[in-house]
Amino acid sequence: MHINKVEICGVNTSKLVVLKEKEKEVLLKRAAKGDKAAREALISGNLKLVLSVVQKFATRGENLDDLFQVGCIGLIKSIDNFDTTLGVRFSTYAVPMIIGEIRRYLRDNNPIRVSRSMRDMAYKAMQAKERLLREYSREPTIQELSDALGAAREEVVLALEAIVSPLSLHDPVYADGGDTIYILDQIKDPVGDEDWLDEISFKEAVEGLTDREKRILHLRFMRGRTQMEVAEEIGISQAQVSRVEKGALARIKKQL
Repeated sequence: MHINKVEICGVNTSKLVVLKEKEKEVLLKRAAKGDKAAREALISGNLKLVLSVVQKFATRGENLDDLFQVGCIGLIKSIDNFDTTLGVRFSTYAVPMIIGEIRRYLRDNNPIRVSRSMRDMAYKAMQAKERLLREYSREPTIQELSDALGAAREEVVLALEAIVSPLSLHDPVYADGGDTIYILDQIKDPVGDEDWLDEISFKEAVEGLTDREKRILHLRFMRGRTQMEVAEEIGISQAQVSRVEKGALARIKKQL
């Protein structure tokens, strides 16, 4: 089945309009001033961008119509919150927003249950993160999120981790009119004469860990298990796995 002939939510994707950058700039400025027609034109003219993001989640077995609708919500949020003075392409801002909206949808439909209080804290942290991102034009630190929420750093970290779905190496992280960049593309594969020395130092650092720390790191990074899967196998909570993992990695980092 050719993608150009796919129909999603009653929309024939082969007939989707694609706006040029100059057209987007004009419409974004008009939309920022409250022009509803410009806003609608931006939504219609960027549906193909939503489709390109949705395709990356197609292998998860989710209903594509649902993902497309959720992606459109992310697109609308991007249009409503985009700052035309930043000097960046709209797609550079919109793609992470669309991905984030889809990820939130997938988390909400995750069969693994998270406590209401932790979920509430996570959503507050995500809202604060988006607000600070617009304010600082960069990713806020955990301490800044903690200060904004009036909560402990550990509480914020655990809440955010509790609702995060495992990432695929083939998940998109960036797309801007050209080739999509995936998580796999950003993983460093160092090659050099000092690799063997680093490996020896790492092994020595690992030897200083407890048996439980070694087992958790082995399951997490050698077997590719999620924190929740490790917790079920060992018989402790996901929060405990997170704490042990962070502590072990911190000790290794300090020794290295």
